[in-house]
Amino acid sequence: MVSLIIPVWARERSEEAISEIFTMRLLRSARNDERRIEPCKQIRKMKPKRKLKSGFTTGTAAAASAKAALMLLIGSKAPDAVEIRLPGEGKLKVPIHGRQIVEGKAECMVMKDAGDDPDVTHRVLIGARVWMTYNAQGGTVISIRGGEGVGVVTKPGLEVNVGEPAINPVPRRMIRAAVREVLESSQGSESKHVFVEIFVPEGVELAKKTLNARLGIVGGISILGTTGIVHPLSHDAYKATIRSALSVARATGLTKIILTTGRRSERFAQMLWHGHPRGAFVQIGDYFKFSVESAAKLGFEKIVLAVFFGKAVKMAQGVHYTHAARAQMSMERLADWALEVTNEGRLAKQIKGSNTAREVLGLVRNDYPAVVNAIGERMVRSGQDYAGIQCKVEGVIFDYDGAVLFDSMNT
Repeated sequence: MVSLIIPVWARERSEEAISEIFTMRLLRSARNDERRIEPCKQIRKMKPKRKLKSGFTTGTAAAASAKAALMLLIGSKAPDAVEIRLPGEGKLKVPIHGRQIVEGKAECMVMKDAGDDPDVTHRVLIGARVWMTYNAQGGTVISIRGGEGVGVVTKPGLEVNVGEPAINPVPRRMIRAAVREVLESSQGSESKHVFVEIFVPEGVELAKKTLNARLGIVGGISILGTTGIVHPLSHDAYKATIRSALSVARATGLTKIILTTGRRSERFAQMLWHGHPRGAFVQIGDYFKFSVESAAKLGFEKIVLAVFFGKAVKMAQGVHYTHAARAQMSMERLADWALEVTNEGRLAKQIKGSNTAREVLGLVRNDYPAVVNAIGERMVRSGQDYAGIQCKVEGVIFDYDGAVLFDSMNT
């Protein structure tokens, strides 16, 4: 479960190997399905100007706020920064922004630092409100609640149960560990019931920029993180988002899922299938193989690929990850397909000399629709290979204005 503007995320290579221009272009591709960018070899020639900066998660921010607030409640003073033990190993020192005690409840806030990751929660304040009561049963009890700006889960299929605040399991453990650390170092803190309420003042508005509503998380953002650290452009973060969206769709009873590669293709798909629920559409970015395999494993009966022509060409060629900087389409192979379908040597030569899929589409869409059909059929076969025999894969190809060029369900 990830709060994300799709998304966002490359960690397969070291940060040192990623140039700033590569980062900029990767983000642009996440927002726009079909934008031509420089060939990969040109990007590789450019030396990175600086190392990309990591940050910390909303879960780390919440744990730090809770720790500082409890220290303020017990000792009447909150530090300028607190150390938080990370889930894997090591500690992180987190600055505290804002502290007060109101009606016996201590509040502290942390300004979330996402580093160089394009996270919607970057520089957003994450707060914790802490108070204690005596626990007559003995021992320490820690209750975690969601306050203003923290979403509530309303659909099954996520890591948090329906009706619970959208605070994921790892952040909950981090919050509890931080609270126990303060209690263990303080005298007279035995037999206490500690209440921790996480809040995000801007959470309601921020949530509108995320996929939370589609995942069934309403009223605010999610408190996330598995390592406590945000790595810039993490592939894992994008994959986790896809997996969560698919899981929620399946858990709500959907048996058909429509996979698009971005906002524009999703918008056209929603117009085409206007009667389908919003959760039936999942943006998969460039993760073709991963998304189809994940959907098949979850038990969907039908997977529909609804993409633009350029992505369809790469999918037809069986490319696992279709980002422009990582997956150059083979014009020679495309030319061979065109020759096989049309027996037109001049057309094949023109395609071989083309620079972009858009250029190829201009050559074939009116006079050689059979070429588009051949690409669509190969795209569907590639998807079916990834899905296996348990579910049916179909495909739709849009032009760049949303017109349907190919529909395997009507051919």
